[in-house]
Amino acid sequence: MINTDTHKQKLAEERTRVVEELQELGIHNPNVPEDWIAVPQDVATQEADENVSADRAEDWLERTATLAALERALEKIDNGTYGMCELCGAAIEEDRLDANPGARTCKQHINDEQDLPA
Repeated sequence: MINTDTHKQKLAEERTRVVEELQELGIHNPNVPEDWIAVPQDVATQEADENVSADRAEDWLERTATLAALERALEKIDNGTYGMCELCGAAIEEDRLDANPGARTCKQHINDEQDLPA
């Protein structure tokens, strides 16, 4: 059986870090508090370079995806399904969870994880 306490702590710490980063880029959606809304940069400080704006948008997408994965893993701990492969139902290997506490698949299906719904 997986000791979820260690993984839960890692996930919670990472979630705190990602939320702090997201607060630099957006705010909570007042209608759906678990969602985030990107806030455009102040017009006075906006970058003229389109690449900088594109990088900012990419950062936003990566951080919101990371936050969703962390929250999903924490929810799975709470409902007792943490550490189970979402494709075959087998236990996810402990070393895989140590490396990536938000892993959704076992090693056999590691290359298929990106095909799972968000």
